[in-house]
Amino acid sequence: MSVRRWGSGQVLGLAPDAASARAGQGLARIAKWSAAGCDDRAVWGLCQGSGAKPYQTVVDLEGPAFRCSCPSRKFPCKHAIGLLLLWSAGALPSEAEPAWVAAWLADREARAAKGTADAVGEAGGASEEGAAKQPDPEAAAQRAARRADRVASGIAELESWLADQARHGLSGFEHRGYEELSRLAARMVDAQAPGIAGAVRRAAGVIGRGEGWPGALLEELALIHLIVQAHARLGELPAPLVETVRSRIGWTVETARVRDEGEYVDDEWLVLGQVVEPDDRLTVRRVWLRGRTTGRIGLILSFAAPGRQLDLLPGGPGDIIPARLSYYPGALPLRALLTPPAEPTEPRAEPTEPMPPTRPDGVSVEEALASFAEALGTDPWNERMPFVLAQVRPARVGDGWALVDEAGDGLPLLAGIDPWPLLAVSAGEALTVAGEWNRFGFRPITCWHHDRAVALA
Repeated sequence: MSVRRWGSGQVLGLAPDAASARAGQGLARIAKWSAAGCDDRAVWGLCQGSGAKPYQTVVDLEGPAFRCSCPSRKFPCKHAIGLLLLWSAGALPSEAEPAWVAAWLADREARAAKGTADAVGEAGGASEEGAAKQPDPEAAAQRAARRADRVASGIAELESWLADQARHGLSGFEHRGYEELSRLAARMVDAQAPGIAGAVRRAAGVIGRGEGWPGALLEELALIHLIVQAHARLGELPAPLVETVRSRIGWTVETARVRDEGEYVDDEWLVLGQVVEPDDRLTVRRVWLRGRTTGRIGLILSFAAPGRQLDLLPGGPGDIIPARLSYYPGALPLRALLTPPAEPTEPRAEPTEPMPPTRPDGVSVEEALASFAEALGTDPWNERMPFVLAQVRPARVGDGWALVDEAGDGLPLLAGIDPWPLLAVSAGEALTVAGEWNRFGFRPITCWHHDRAVALA
């Protein structure tokens, strides 16, 4: 099967972090490679590193899947990114696959075929077992009721603990608080309330961090208390808020339900940027979109287990893609599923081909914060919002950095954010910058130098 050539934005969207994207761009020169080529299913090449033997790099375009003999633990590595950028630019010659590439692809095909056979075998076995394997609505209802009881029991214990803290105060909490909250988080996991468990772990994480940690802890505990109270009044809340409370507790919404019943919006979506947060257990990617016509914000969440690849992005930062977003239910619907538009208003030769990038309209710092306050009024547990800030400059403020607009209002950058890529693009000029804002600071993810989008995250 022939794979349509990706745009450079899609290639850079695969990079696990900004450093890998920049390093990959540095390797996107044909002089860096030998024996490089491509066909309908793969790209490959040899890149000389610091050792005597060049690294072998190959990308299966249908996966995509990556293999490189370099020692990097990032996937895809900078060599795969560089090679794909060359292919994206049409700089790789069409060649017959060398033996080492053909062998790797054949091995992948064999493993895929085995997996399919195993799945068919399991399906056959299930068929022979007949109705015993069919969904049982009554059993499902009983499981749901048992879980609701366990959640209610866990939340009752949590409420009692919160009341104790309100009566006795947080004195000495810096010594005992982390252990107590860790125990509570484990109890919430046992109670099948993983959302609350995460909130309790976040509260534990602020203990002793900085001079203002008691205030930050009180804020986290207040939000947990609010979940507890909302759970007790689920029957009195409007349906969208019920969905929000349930999701904060940890109930999930099936993808099929979102596709069948979720609110959908067809638009041309600007890719504001992405954030990838890998850890030892799961890699999470957030892609923020904004509709050109509707102005709606969409959040596309993707997850990958360690060693697995995130799915391919529909476009890179600054690209505009026509698509349908199906929104998850909630009081402040942001998360959505991305699907091709059902009925394009105008025929397009390539419905999913990114359109030329343009610089989006932005808002002032004051307007951005006002929109965040409004969002919190709808969903108090909302953790972050995307802003597109207009005419802002990076500036040193105290020991940190901030983005300051023409009115002199500023947003502090999150601790640990490297300001130098933004400073390098700005060179003192005002920029349009997209990023995420939460209670702790602003994370720039994309800026525009004139009409050119520059990925920062």
